[in-house]
Amino acid sequence: MECEPWMNLFLLAILCPLITGAPSSISCPDENLRISGGSFAFSEDGSTVRYSCSEGYYPTIKIRLCIKGRWNPLPKIKPPECKKITCPDPRGFKNGEVKPNNMQNTQNNTTHYSCQSGYDFRGSGTRVCQLNGKWSGGTPVCGRNSDYCPDPGIPAGCTRTGHRFNIDDKVTYHCENKLTLIGSKERVCQENGQWSGTEPQCYADFTYDTPEEASDGFSSSLKSNLAVSQQHEGTDQHGKRIQVTKGGKLDIYIALDVSNSIKEDDFQKAKGVIKTLIEKISYYEVSPNYEILIFATDVTRIVSMRDFKIGQKNNLLEILKRLEDYKYDSKGDRSGTNIALAYKSILESMQIEQLSKKEDFKQTQHIIIIHSLGQANMGGNPRPWVDQIKALIKQNALSEEENLELYVFGVGDTVNAESINDLKTDRGNEKFFFKLKSLDALQKTFDEMIDEGTSVALCGLYRDYYDDTESHKRQQYPWLAKISVTRNNGKISNCLGSLVTSSFILTAAHCFRFGDTPDRITVDLGSDIKGIKVKDYIPHPRYDIAAKKKMGIPEYYEFDVALIQLKKPVIMEIGLRPICIPCTKETSGALKLSDREGTCKKHQEELMSAETVKASFMSVVEKSIEKKQITIKQGKWRDACVEDAKKAKGINATNAKDIVTDNFLCSGGIVPTVDDVACKGDSGGATFVVPGNRLVQVGIVSWGVKDLCKNNQKPKSDSHTRDYHTNLFSPEVREFLKRYLENEKLGTPLKFL
Repeated sequence: MECEPWMNLFLLAILCPLITGAPSSISCPDENLRISGGSFAFSEDGSTVRYSCSEGYYPTIKIRLCIKGRWNPLPKIKPPECKKITCPDPRGFKNGEVKPNNMQNTQNNTTHYSCQSGYDFRGSGTRVCQLNGKWSGGTPVCGRNSDYCPDPGIPAGCTRTGHRFNIDDKVTYHCENKLTLIGSKERVCQENGQWSGTEPQCYADFTYDTPEEASDGFSSSLKSNLAVSQQHEGTDQHGKRIQVTKGGKLDIYIALDVSNSIKEDDFQKAKGVIKTLIEKISYYEVSPNYEILIFATDVTRIVSMRDFKIGQKNNLLEILKRLEDYKYDSKGDRSGTNIALAYKSILESMQIEQLSKKEDFKQTQHIIIIHSLGQANMGGNPRPWVDQIKALIKQNALSEEENLELYVFGVGDTVNAESINDLKTDRGNEKFFFKLKSLDALQKTFDEMIDEGTSVALCGLYRDYYDDTESHKRQQYPWLAKISVTRNNGKISNCLGSLVTSSFILTAAHCFRFGDTPDRITVDLGSDIKGIKVKDYIPHPRYDIAAKKKMGIPEYYEFDVALIQLKKPVIMEIGLRPICIPCTKETSGALKLSDREGTCKKHQEELMSAETVKASFMSVVEKSIEKKQITIKQGKWRDACVEDAKKAKGINATNAKDIVTDNFLCSGGIVPTVDDVACKGDSGGATFVVPGNRLVQVGIVSWGVKDLCKNNQKPKSDSHTRDYHTNLFSPEVREFLKRYLENEKLGTPLKFL
């Protein structure tokens, strides 16, 4: 069989006859395989030899494949060797001076740049050659301000053709010394004064993106569709605005390579990487539609876009389980690397969507993420299928704006960077191709890709730490508010609360008394954010502590909920974030629910369906913050929990349900577990559950049957000690919260369901 020309992009020449990508059954000799200065290892079946070097060095041959009894490439008298990693030659720099001028460009070598008289400098004045074969910082440029577009510069290792920078002028790039160009080979000066495409980089075979670089590049591009716009007008913060077109949708296609290029343990890692990616995306308010494919010789859909949209398989937790359950051996012997079929399958799904709902398709942003650990060895050139995808989206675009983003993650030694460079989006100085050294590096990329440190308006995010530093402890409960009320007699009363938007704290109404004024209330949100001034406090209109005195209930706590409005909205940061509250679109995102699934009833099913629900609240214990554990009693456990309310001091009512209505949650007692007990200063704090990696508040600590805290700040319940919590699923409570927290005039961004 004669090789087609396109195969030069994807195959080692000797692989041309292979159709399935399966290793040959004929063994190869094991002599003359050594490497100078390094080591080598056989694959389990003996069909592959991989070479490795110590840190800072690379093997001149990375891999040999056993094909029909012969190694490719063939061993020679002179063995391969480990050479020092170098960075591309920086001396293509124009209109200035590079020092030193005769360096070796190896790890930790430093270059310094300066401009000739009359030229303005931008970029990095000093750059260091890094371990991954790339220079630190940005491309240095000495340019003039007389042209329409700025001088686009000459990246290290490049030559550039073109020195005019006015509208429609073009510059072209070429990489020297067998380096591969990643980015745009040609760029055009546009009417907006910017260059088209992406600044090129020159990669050697040993060049990789660091996880930090990949994370920054991927998330900065993806955030145009998902991320929070931290809009500050003066000191105000209006929270998140999703950058999907108004009325539009987001369709995400993820394709995972399970060919012979990936081993079984790496396959498990790869599934974990995809899970992390989906979980990170789920942090945002936008609820994407998904298609997840696994490909080798054939393509298997974990979920199709059509099935996801019509609701048959659009539960993300179920989809992640289906992904986890997919076994490495499910592909059988058909273990080639058919990248073309993966793109063809995605195109077919897009065509079905376009025919099903044409107007929706026009308003949809499409994202394709391909993850591969090897070179295509069957199925033809993927490029025509990618071109058809681009054409389909362009034909159905409502405007000139791009509605398609194609990302490719190549991992490992056998990735053909040059061929993959043609399968990605190429625009706007954003990065869409990432070459990573290992799956561990890819996992780290996605771990950091949508950094929770910058996604500060997302509800319910927190971090677990195991040390006691003040900043780390605060990140474990970033919503927690300490509230102090100074009475007319000078005494100070303390409560807790939870940050629910940048302007409002949620707490208990009984924390306030008649005659309290906002100027006597202060809020602390951590050691660095103390004494926050209050504009107003707003109790629930139906809260009336004396409402049932005549029924033998001297203090009645139904609708024990209040909001504190801050004088100035706080600016979120990693130790200061809102908690999620149920029946909001924000919490649908936290629960990984699609728009179709996102109802208040579904929230209650997800969070409160069990007869005992594990929950927590925070408590001030000897000036430190501790988490207390409880179980909310429901079903067969609730009646006994409610009945114990009659044992509270001063209560003479005969019907416990007059004391504790359905607007309360109940915890405490010793069955089926022994619960922690709330103390006086815990009032108003959030009662919360952790359904996944986000926190959702389901109640507010209100009152209890017994005070066991006089001599012990972390008491355990006895058989009749109960605590009652205002239920945030109560329709009357939800309506009260919606009135203020969905009011744009107050700068509160929540969207209630």
